[in-house]
Amino acid sequence: MFEFVTDEEERGQVGIGTLIVFIAMVLVAAIAAGVLINTAGFLQSKSQETGQQSTKQVSNRLQEVVTTGTVDQSNSTITAVNVTVTQAPGAGEIDLENATITWIGPDGTFIINHENASTQVDDEFTTSVVKNAEGSPTVLNDPDDRFSINFDLSAGSEDPSLLTEGDEVTIKINTMAGATTTIRFTVPESLGQTQGVEL
Repeated sequence: MFEFVTDEEERGQVGIGTLIVFIAMVLVAAIAAGVLINTAGFLQSKSQETGQQSTKQVSNRLQEVVTTGTVDQSNSTITAVNVTVTQAPGAGEIDLENATITWIGPDGTFIINHENASTQVDDEFTTSVVKNAEGSPTVLNDPDDRFSINFDLSAGSEDPSLLTEGDEVTIKINTMAGATTTIRFTVPESLGQTQGVEL
């Protein structure tokens, strides 16, 4: 016996097929939208993190106030260098204990860490408080804070050596945030009879 399909049944089958295709498209679109939203959120958080790190690298710098040298009058050499620093404008909290200093002098290049650092490289520097509002021994966290970074020089070849008249030195101070402060000075041609000299 032949079975006849009416127009209404054909329309019903076509409608069900269309509905299934529509639901599948909605599901695919929902999954794609979820992936895009997650990716956009991830990229936004990474860009904010990168922007903050870049800002710190630019702004969390030190600013030199004055650099002085201690003079040994017996042989006209500088036996110690003291660099007084403060926060650069717009800088955040800077812990000098975590700073790494590169000393480039007439006798070579030396990597210098704070005396309290967990790892020591070529030599160490010390810090002393000139002015500190909150009493932290190594942390600059106020624009009025002043700390002195102290380098003791020696006659040996393992450490930065004594400086003589006319010597040129470059000091690069790298903070934990990755910002670099470069300080250059030249020893005066005549140290005279003074115990200290501004460099």
